[in-house]
Amino acid sequence: MKNLLSHLTTFIYAVLAGVAISIGGAAFLASDSRAVGASLFSVGLFAVCTLGLNLFTGKICYALDNPPAYLMSCGLIWLGNFLGAWLSGSALALTRLDWAEKAGSICQAKLADSPLSLFILAVFCNILIYFAVESYRNNPHSLGKYLGLFLGVAVFVMVGFEHCVANMFYFSVAGVWNGQALLAILIMTVGNAAGGLIFPLCRKLQEHVKGESK
Repeated sequence: MKNLLSHLTTFIYAVLAGVAISIGGAAFLASDSRAVGASLFSVGLFAVCTLGLNLFTGKICYALDNPPAYLMSCGLIWLGNFLGAWLSGSALALTRLDWAEKAGSICQAKLADSPLSLFILAVFCNILIYFAVESYRNNPHSLGKYLGLFLGVAVFVMVGFEHCVANMFYFSVAGVWNGQALLAILIMTVGNAAGGLIFPLCRKLQEHVKGESK
């Protein structure tokens, strides 16, 4: 019973993270300036970190620090993020906020892209997410903590790197879900996972080499 409650809590906090990222995506859609929209998008990760929510792209970065069962938890978090983003996007599509055309244009560009391009852009996205989360967790200075969080998100949005949860929201607002869209999200998910593990893996190797040299 305790284990079930723990999984349920993990899932609910993942749904809420999907909602938080969706609010960031909504801010981006509402802005006529890409730079302003990219900056405002950071409210999503800010909410995730300060409220302790479960976001796949952040959690996967710490897979190497946890037992194999942690990957199952990341899978559950991914599903919760998907539900939160889908609910948010579908709900906002029913309002007077007319973002379907703008979201549709964004989504069509992604769906017309090649799998390799989506993967590479997703890798770079989560390198920045790792920078942002690590800054929030470990930077000893308050300014650096929040500046790192802000810059990590603003840069990946401004450049156009692919974040699987944000795109779950965009696809939901645009109403373009189909097999191709789901495949694109899965490719982005794998790319995000790979990007989030590059620097942690290098740090692990560095620690191993230092340990061997003693």
